[in-house]
Amino acid sequence: MGRKILFVTTDQQRYDALGCNGGTVARTPVVDALAADGIRYERAHPQNVVCMPSRATMLTGQHIRNHGVWMNGVPLPAEAPTVAGLLHDSGYRTGLFGKAHFEPFLDPFLRFPENRMGVSGATQDEAGPHRGFERMEFAGHGAAGLVHYGSWLRDNHPEHMAGYFPVLDMTLEVNPDGGGDTGAPQVKHNPVPRGIYHTDWVADRAISWLDGLDSSEDWFCWLSFPDPHHPWNPPESELHRVPWRDLDLPAGYPTDTSERERLLDSKPAHWSRWYNGDLVSNYEAPAKWVPATLTSDQVLEVNAMVHIQNELVDEALGRVLSAIDARGWEDDLDVIYTTDHGEFQGDFGLLFKGPYHVDSLMRLPLVWRPAPSSTGQPAVVREPVGLMDLAPTFCQIAGVDVPLWMDGVPLPLSEADVAHGGRAGVITEWDSLHPNGTEVHLQSIIVDQMLCTRYEAGTCHEGTEGELYDLTEDPLQRVNLWDDPAIGATRNDLVGALDETLPDRPAVLLRAEAAV
Repeated sequence: MGRKILFVTTDQQRYDALGCNGGTVARTPVVDALAADGIRYERAHPQNVVCMPSRATMLTGQHIRNHGVWMNGVPLPAEAPTVAGLLHDSGYRTGLFGKAHFEPFLDPFLRFPENRMGVSGATQDEAGPHRGFERMEFAGHGAAGLVHYGSWLRDNHPEHMAGYFPVLDMTLEVNPDGGGDTGAPQVKHNPVPRGIYHTDWVADRAISWLDGLDSSEDWFCWLSFPDPHHPWNPPESELHRVPWRDLDLPAGYPTDTSERERLLDSKPAHWSRWYNGDLVSNYEAPAKWVPATLTSDQVLEVNAMVHIQNELVDEALGRVLSAIDARGWEDDLDVIYTTDHGEFQGDFGLLFKGPYHVDSLMRLPLVWRPAPSSTGQPAVVREPVGLMDLAPTFCQIAGVDVPLWMDGVPLPLSEADVAHGGRAGVITEWDSLHPNGTEVHLQSIIVDQMLCTRYEAGTCHEGTEGELYDLTEDPLQRVNLWDDPAIGATRNDLVGALDETLPDRPAVLLRAEAAV
């Protein structure tokens, strides 16, 4: 048998959230220590920049076009193969605690097993292990929703249900009077006590499961924190950690309005159209919020809330690792830490996410601390890797052959391993078919610090537009080189590599069953 695996994910966390990645605000000593003893990846990219497609990729090791979850609201097919199922069949104990989101959240008729389990309190589907997990206990973004945490809070602490930001308002509306001190969207001062906040609840449930396992058993535990995804409403008692008035504006936020608008106008049309409130292209931001109304103070307050949530996640992870150490498993444990996608947090004058393939949303934290008993050595890998490489890596750790249905390859342990890893560039793809008629299609590839995005024809683009950034010379992606004749040959080579690497699009897209 292989080694024990703790897979830790956050939701909507930026690369620079962590101290080990250059973050200077949130204190993240637990993950920083894992990075110091393990491998830190400087260019980990998702295969899609929203939750459900990205999480399906992590679970299956497949590209978006192969597992079929092309946008939020499209459920991963029940018969889809998963790495959790593979490990479970190989003798691993398997559990997931926190946010799953392999199926739509908006499911009032309980069509999907995740939501039926959340409402009933069951920790396993009636048919047995669900997607390979023998135990699942779900938490979402707050008190409501069809998740175990919401039911637990309602049963044990009903007085704190109303403290959270309303879940349905996350995408359908914006808080009409604003929130916090600045009226920032999706911000709310939350009176919930720290000990029963969803971050700590997720850690508690994982620890309880791990404590019930036999010491000799191997296990795969997915510890899936819902934060720092909006709404930004950490416990009010923790706001002292990062006073928003003491922060500096992020480097990616253009403070001059005319410069901000010029920058957005240099990008394909959907950028400035969303900024000005002329376009709703996805469900990933409140439909009635206009980014042009965002103030610098609101950017600061949102960032402060995110930094607080990141600190709470780091501390909760520390508790789980301490519990693992107390069981004597530390020397036989691999820890992999990442997120599903990023967040603007004020970059380009924007918040949230959507069809915008820049580092704010695409460059992700990824740390792998191999078990001390293995041969892994501390390293930094600068070449791009993808989230679809995670499932094959879990197979490698477990001593299980990587199946042919996985598209990824095991993560490299060092720069020297990259040349032998079978990578031809990392792909990120977006397809958006909004009920209002908006249609957006784009695909990106990153090779040799060049990020190239090609747009297909839709309601916002003619099919000739694109974005091309030299990440070495232009790390903030301010200068779009797509139409620069001096770099036309490089652009054409990257588009050719994109076409060679992309799987074929399925003849029939899976149906979107809900908005999220």
